[in-house]
Amino acid sequence: MHTKTFVAVAVGLGLVTLSACSSSGTEADSKTVTLVSHDSWAVSKNVLQDFEKQSGYQVKVLKDGDAGQAVNKAILTKDNPQGDVFFGVDNTLLSRALDNGLFQPYEAKGLDRVGKAYQLDAAEHRVTPVDYGDICVNYDKAYFSEHKLTPPTSYADLVKPQYKNLLVTENAATSSPGLGFLLGSAARYGDSGWPDYWKKLQANGVKVVDGWEQAYNEEFSGSAGGKKAKGDRPLVVSYASSPPAEVIYGDPKPSTAPTGVATGTCFRQIEFAGLLSNAKNTKGGKAFIDFLVSREFQEDMPLNMFVYPVVEGASVPAEFTKYGPAAKDPETMAPAKIAANRDQWVKTWTSLVLK
Repeated sequence: MHTKTFVAVAVGLGLVTLSACSSSGTEADSKTVTLVSHDSWAVSKNVLQDFEKQSGYQVKVLKDGDAGQAVNKAILTKDNPQGDVFFGVDNTLLSRALDNGLFQPYEAKGLDRVGKAYQLDAAEHRVTPVDYGDICVNYDKAYFSEHKLTPPTSYADLVKPQYKNLLVTENAATSSPGLGFLLGSAARYGDSGWPDYWKKLQANGVKVVDGWEQAYNEEFSGSAGGKKAKGDRPLVVSYASSPPAEVIYGDPKPSTAPTGVATGTCFRQIEFAGLLSNAKNTKGGKAFIDFLVSREFQEDMPLNMFVYPVVEGASVPAEFTKYGPAAKDPETMAPAKIAANRDQWVKTWTSLVLK
């Protein structure tokens, strides 16, 4: 989940996102664990302090942009990694990371409490599931009310004339939600049908930008964490959990979410963490991965990163489920199919949409 705008507000609410740190000799310090992640990593200060106190390790965080960018950089630096643990590789990019030998095997303590459906590398344990969420088109309720338009509910709706020039999405080659939206359309329309769908989307004026932050915070007409909207596009590819973020971090706090979800446009995303192959502090890295599937972290996670826990029985805050329930029937795709087709599909998509 990419919620940097919301997370920035969260600092004032007693939550914390650790600032980026440069690679240095301290990474070799056995009492320092360095986490490499995308920009949306966040954890409550007291929860992280509990881990540091109980484990004896100090945690440093290096943020590396969107998930797609972060994974690519981690692969390029795998022989001399920036840290010990990587968090934020998802099911859309998992095979790329595994095929490039990014992670070393480690079976986390507490993995038995993680739902089997999320354990996509169960045979080798190179990655540990941490969270899941749904990539979906979000809509600006005020725009549709003002223009007396019914919001779209499906992929098919998005190519209709009444939604011309209203949608902004992220680049499938550089952004995980952008890639998720592409894969969702491929799951919906099939291997041969999705290119025609995207031709129709392009003809209907879809706008493509590099990443989630630009799409949501600059192009989308809905508010962002209570801030005044900058953009003029009332449809954006984001997450099913974006509406509760709008409520929780809104200033003033709205009584209802100002954004909604087109529930028939969702694709299920699972995020993982892994111990980097050449990590300097493997013992500390393993302890940190154990922490990520602890009940304390899993129950702290929803209101920080606006994703769902994978540990069975972990509770989710009431406002999270009220304003951002997980999709009931999201599009999914087997990891092997993603691995076999992703790179070629992205090339085809690029030639169709960015030509």
